Amino acid sequence: MVDARARMQPRADVKPVLKWAGGKRQLLDPILSFVERSFPERIEKYYEPFAGGAAVFFALAGRQKFNHAKLTDMNADLIRVYTELRDNANAVIAELEKLASLERSKETYYLVREKVRAKRPGKDAARAARLIYLNRTGYNGLYRVNSSGEFNVPYGSYKNPRILDQPRLLSAAEALQGVELAVEDFESSCKKAKRGDFVYFDPPYVPVSKTASFAAYHSVAFTSAEHARLAETFARLIKRGVKTLLSNSDTPETRELYREFETHTVIVQATRAINSNATRRGSVPELLVHSDPQKKPKARTR
Repeated sequence: MVDARARMQPRADVKPVLKWAGGKRQLLDPILSFVERSFPERIEKYYEPFAGGAAVFFALAGRQKFNHAKLTDMNADLIRVYTELRDNANAVIAELEKLASLERSKETYYLVREKVRAKRPGKDAARAARLIYLNRTGYNGLYRVNSSGEFNVPYGSYKNPRILDQPRLLSAAEALQGVELAVEDFESSCKKAKRGDFVYFDPPYVPVSKTASFAAYHSVAFTSAEHARLAETFARLIKRGVKTLLSNSDTPETRELYREFETHTVIVQATRAINSNATRRGSVPELLVHSDPQKKPKARTR
């Protein structure tokens, strides 16, 4: 738990503790606008089945916008970070202090990475701290694994990475108090959602081209079949009267999957840092999908 002397109340500037490919900080304005329109008062329970960097969760927590929250993801390393920050933040900070005192070098990075790849047993606080360290010092802050589930992000060559940001960690830890955390499939994670709740889906995106796919957040790929299952889950939630919002790449496949629902295209200045070709970075269209349960869904077109 967070030391009572160091506790910080959730504020409007609670920030994510991890950089995450596809993070939603650039989409926060339209997402928060949707939330304010849909929930003039508080959300009863907030669900985020693809937690990732949890930018939306932290923004809502800063505004004290929900009574309860559940964050889930199939990435066990990620959920461990949030669980340890919630339950044992001071120990995580102590472990990060040790890592921050090490020589800033490629050799040190790969030594720490090898401990993660080897999945060596140890205190969960130390394992969480190692992932935060790798996130801060690895190439573009990626989390990527190979087919064997081994973390394989190369060294980032940053001049002065901020490995330990204690105020940010404590603020995040306070926001996570009382939050339900689990390694869980997206469909089962929100099966109890009901009217008054809000579900936000931020899945691995449908690739915008055959060469643009990046979904290696864990060893099990998020396939077209999974996207179809997600669309079915989305439709069931809407039918039950659950306010639901989904973000994805604006592609023909995405539009086809969600053709019955309201869509809104947002142009974001996405760095798309996971693409090594700088010419393929820049402004990209992203799709927000939603539907007011009180409205009749759009009729299908043939």
